[in-house]
Amino acid sequence: MSVTGVPVAGSGKSFFGHPRGLMTLFLTEMWERFSFYGMRALLTLYLVAPPDGVTPPGGGLGISSGDATAIYGTYLALVYVTPLAGGWVADRMWGPRRAVLVGGIIIAGGHFLMAIPEQQFSFWLGLLLIAAGTGLLKPCVSCLVGGLYDTGDESRRDAGFSIFYMGINLGAFIAPLVCGYLADNINWHIGFAAAGFGMLFGVAQYLMGSKTLGDVGVAVPNPAPPEVRRRVFGLTGLLLVIVVALVAAFSLVRGGFSINDIVDVLSIIILVLPIIYFRRVFSSGKLTDVEHSRMRAFLVLFLASAVFWMIFDQAGSTLNIFAQENTDRNIGNFEMPAAFLQSVDPILVIIFAPIFAAVWTKLGDRAPSTALKFAFALVGIGLSFVVMVIPGLAADGGELSSVWWLIGVYVIQCWSELLLSPTGLSATTRLAPAGMGSQLLALWFLSVSVGDTIGGQLARGLDSLGLAPYFGILGSAAILCGLILLLASPKVRRMMAGVK
Repeated sequence: MSVTGVPVAGSGKSFFGHPRGLMTLFLTEMWERFSFYGMRALLTLYLVAPPDGVTPPGGGLGISSGDATAIYGTYLALVYVTPLAGGWVADRMWGPRRAVLVGGIIIAGGHFLMAIPEQQFSFWLGLLLIAAGTGLLKPCVSCLVGGLYDTGDESRRDAGFSIFYMGINLGAFIAPLVCGYLADNINWHIGFAAAGFGMLFGVAQYLMGSKTLGDVGVAVPNPAPPEVRRRVFGLTGLLLVIVVALVAAFSLVRGGFSINDIVDVLSIIILVLPIIYFRRVFSSGKLTDVEHSRMRAFLVLFLASAVFWMIFDQAGSTLNIFAQENTDRNIGNFEMPAAFLQSVDPILVIIFAPIFAAVWTKLGDRAPSTALKFAFALVGIGLSFVVMVIPGLAADGGELSSVWWLIGVYVIQCWSELLLSPTGLSATTRLAPAGMGSQLLALWFLSVSVGDTIGGQLARGLDSLGLAPYFGILGSAAILCGLILLLASPKVRRMMAGVK
């Protein structure tokens, strides 16, 4: 996405030597991530909590663990799909500046709908609104950061994004502690409301700090003519009709409507999207031989990424439920809320990200290739679930496990994330065919959606398999994929045609 407007890089350098606007966007993203991770830390716990709860945090929806993780996985998948639409709206209709504001308001409204007690319809509608608002805000706020700097000021731009990234992890670290404490000691809905107030704080300071952004992101980069808008709105309406028809068909076959009908329909659509896209790209006839080879390498990385996120994003679902139901969280006389453990990964990223960056810089050309980093990441993420087999056996036998099992697993997952996530983003920008950089980045994020969708559906096996077999099967599968990629890495590197 491009951002037009007057750069303000030279005005008011008061935020760590960067434009003042960076502070505004830093806080906007921090509070948005606070709202997202605060709600995420509670979501599956609320879904599985018995509906007749009397003591805090009160009653939940009483959904089975398997179905709850499927809902969670589909919700995360939507969060990573909606930026495709949000980016189009910002580029062709509103401009990034307005898209961020509207997205933040929609997100806050979604959280407050979830906070209404004993109203399932508002709860589900709130989830959809949060996903839609995130689609508007998430890609556009990053574009505004880039727009703060003049062309050629790449070193300061990179440093600015590093500071901005710290805001993401700071919000993700604080949120589970605040929202988890409120949910555990008062009730679920106060926890959801706290996430909403976090987003409201972000919107308020975004408005108050708007002058620090100058004209960045105000203009619409590539306005869509009326006929294009009508065509897009028509296709959107057709897609909604198809979704409703499929949900109705699923409900008819199953003998009644269930939230699982929507989950399954959305899962099918998310899994079909990349198939259609890759088929269109490869059959377009517009790729050179080098670009065709690089796209085949990207497809391998796409599939590896999907396997990785299939396991990694279960930290907020399967592992979160394990923390609640099967972990001894007592520290002296204090029982730590399960949601607190969702703060472990963000603080680990803050600690280890600079270390990994320094290692790659030190190694230079001797650093592992992209394919090797992906292979190591898959082995690592698989190992994290294999490790969980031991506490899983204890849980299947009715025993509680030490909290250190989960903390150790999150350390392994953090290291694996730092091998794959930033490497994948960088490789995507370098492998993209001419004129397809933004599209390929969108497709990269779609790999997260595919992984979350598959992970959510596979997690339904929890109800029949048991924890230990579930962890063992998924972990072993990821390790096997990692070993295959390890063996194939020389070929993948050749396919990348000069991109390491």
